[in-house]
Amino acid sequence: MLQNPIELKLPPNHEFGWPGLPTEAMEWTLNPGQRGSRQPLESVVKRSTHLSPWQWPQQPVLFFADLHADAEAFQASLLASGGVRMSKLHPAEFELTAAGQRSTFVIGGDCLDKGPSNLKLLQSIRRLMHTGARVILLAGNHDVRLLMGIKALDLAPDPATEHLFLRMGPKVVPLLKEVFDAYLTDCDLQHIPSSKVCRQRLYPSAEWFRAFPRLTAKELPPKAIAKEIKRMCRKVECFEAVCRDAGLDLRQVYATAMKCRELFLQPGGEYAWFFDSMQLLHREGSFLFLHAGVDDRFVRLLTHRDEAYLNDLYRRKIRTDLFGFYYGPLANTMRTKYRDVDLPLTDDGVEMAGRYGVHVVVHGHRNRTCGQCIALRQGMIHIEGDITLDRNSRRKEGLPGVGMGVTIISPEGRVIGISNDFPYAKVFEPQRYLQAPE
Repeated sequence: MLQNPIELKLPPNHEFGWPGLPTEAMEWTLNPGQRGSRQPLESVVKRSTHLSPWQWPQQPVLFFADLHADAEAFQASLLASGGVRMSKLHPAEFELTAAGQRSTFVIGGDCLDKGPSNLKLLQSIRRLMHTGARVILLAGNHDVRLLMGIKALDLAPDPATEHLFLRMGPKVVPLLKEVFDAYLTDCDLQHIPSSKVCRQRLYPSAEWFRAFPRLTAKELPPKAIAKEIKRMCRKVECFEAVCRDAGLDLRQVYATAMKCRELFLQPGGEYAWFFDSMQLLHREGSFLFLHAGVDDRFVRLLTHRDEAYLNDLYRRKIRTDLFGFYYGPLANTMRTKYRDVDLPLTDDGVEMAGRYGVHVVVHGHRNRTCGQCIALRQGMIHIEGDITLDRNSRRKEGLPGVGMGVTIISPEGRVIGISNDFPYAKVFEPQRYLQAPE
């Protein structure tokens, strides 16, 4: 336990009837509660200060990651953060607390797919924005794949892009089904082409499987190319069957894709704000927020330019160069898991980031079942904030009920991980390590 326990000021659980949140805190190390898990972290914190001083945000940052279309989990997590409360005038709505008015709400990507309520979740995010909250919406791989998949249908067949709709895979089918049920159930689909034509427009051609490896030979390592081909083969084999199981034939899928283009991409579309608001990364002091992670090429871009340049570059690339975006260092930030097939982060990249002033990457993408985790990647601290919120993932992992939790970066020099899947709030205070004797 911490020598100086922290009063967490969490909302009382009985107000919303979900499983209890922790009310006590413990020191957050690499493996909380295990002997020897403090020393490596202490060494990294001390080494980082030789590169640049630690800087903390001026106001609290509330980080939520990988909501995956579970609106109830998002609302529970907002309440758990203390940033919102249920409105007394409108019981189904929420409003900012005094703490929420001072905070930045960072949604760390992967809002879409998997969960039971894609559209309801988007509406909840929009309501949070309308409260006046400062909301930062980061791009996740699931979100961007929808954007690219829809945009690719407007492009001439090309090995660089013709696979991008099917690249979304079966995980997008719940979203397609939601959109179809909400907007197209009673619509006449006579204008939609035949199943054969729809398949030609939605699927990559047979030639794609030969052309893509040649196209990407200079961009991707052989292992990554082979994995991409294998992945696409699986999706070609199963996508139509998954759609049928959801009650959609290919003509309905194509019609839904066109409706998604209207809703998400066209000016004035009901959800056009979602991609219009999205950015690649956000920085607060020594903390870099993005969906998955970093590599040397990305760090070099960051340190030679700045965050604003990279967010602008992301917006330009996603409009004009889908292939260059998705298979380059920008999109690696939203899909890396630091595997052999991912672009590498080395000691040089970590040192460049540290000298630039970035000591911690706060991200989602790697789901955890016991709350937030701290990981070291080449000696760089990563706060892993995907705490398996959505119900579909929780069922797979054997977790009960609705997930809820938040990662809080406090101006007082603390990072606090709160989850209803861990009995204590985890508290990381770098200053403790700096005060420890050498």
